[in-house]
Amino acid sequence: IIDIGKDGGDAGGRILAKGTPEDIAACPDSYTGQYLKNILKGSEKKVVE
Repeated sequence: IIDIGKDGGDAGGRILAKGTPEDIAACPDSYTGQYLKNILKGSEKKVVE
């Protein structure tokens, strides 16, 4: 993933983060990362013995 933003116009068009969804979620300036962080929290798998 390459996250470009974070806003439009003069404030946009710069690379905020790149890498895996986890990498993007670790970027506090990324709106996409904040969304992914919530999604990834729900995808944690539990080990069943």
